[in-house]
Amino acid sequence: MAKEAKAPDNRFAKPKPLATHGPARIIAMCNQKGGVGKTTTSINMSAALAEYGRKVLLIDFDPQGALSAGLGVNAHDALTIYDLMLDRKINPKDAIQKTSVANLDVIPANIELSAAEMKLVNEIAREQILAKILKQVVDDYDLIVIDCQPSLGLLTVNALTAAHGVIIPLATEFFALRGVAILEDIISKVKEGLNPALQLDGILATMVDARTLHSREVLGRLHEAFGQKVFRSVINRTVKFPDATVAQSPITAFAPDSEAAEAYRTVARELVSRGCAP
Repeated sequence: MAKEAKAPDNRFAKPKPLATHGPARIIAMCNQKGGVGKTTTSINMSAALAEYGRKVLLIDFDPQGALSAGLGVNAHDALTIYDLMLDRKINPKDAIQKTSVANLDVIPANIELSAAEMKLVNEIAREQILAKILKQVVDDYDLIVIDCQPSLGLLTVNALTAAHGVIIPLATEFFALRGVAILEDIISKVKEGLNPALQLDGILATMVDARTLHSREVLGRLHEAFGQKVFRSVINRTVKFPDATVAQSPITAFAPDSEAAEAYRTVARELVSRGCAP
């Protein structure tokens, strides 16, 4: 017997079209632990919002360049976010590349970005460099999403200083819970000292396997600890995501009718319903 397709999640209303675009709200996708779905969420949530007519700019802010690669964007022999940070005379618009998805652009990164912290150590107001770059393009987009590297160094502080909000993707594993308090402390310090407007938009449970007691227990612990800060939407574990990465395409384009694509559309709708995206 054929498996029935999952009905769309209608808990959150489909966003209304926008009459105008910009200025953008800036979101940092942040977690100091690697392998929790930061890049996957950055790509697919942004692609879903682009489907809903939002103009979105992705900033690859990880020297691994996984976001750039996952969208099939050239991060070599091209201007990158590293170039913009080192040479403030370059117009950020010259580094923006189109993706295969309408309304979705990206500023790429490559391994050169790993040298940024050392190069910028003596810069005045070095924590505010990214914010100054993004001010030059903020009026052209509805949302700017920064895909942070898995660390709490200068690059992440730059992202938090530039952002209005933070989303923390969190794999449903007990070890993943341990670092959230540290990250919350960093967010509080940046809010106090550098960016009073910064807020936690939410914690998104990723790599959920509802069949296992472990996943269910971690989800329960997450809701107990963080309450309304936890997104009601969850991202289930599936082979569709690595397949989409190999295809260099968002899941919403690679497998548009899949549960995985619908899950990220739900995240996008919830983000708008929370007032964290236009």
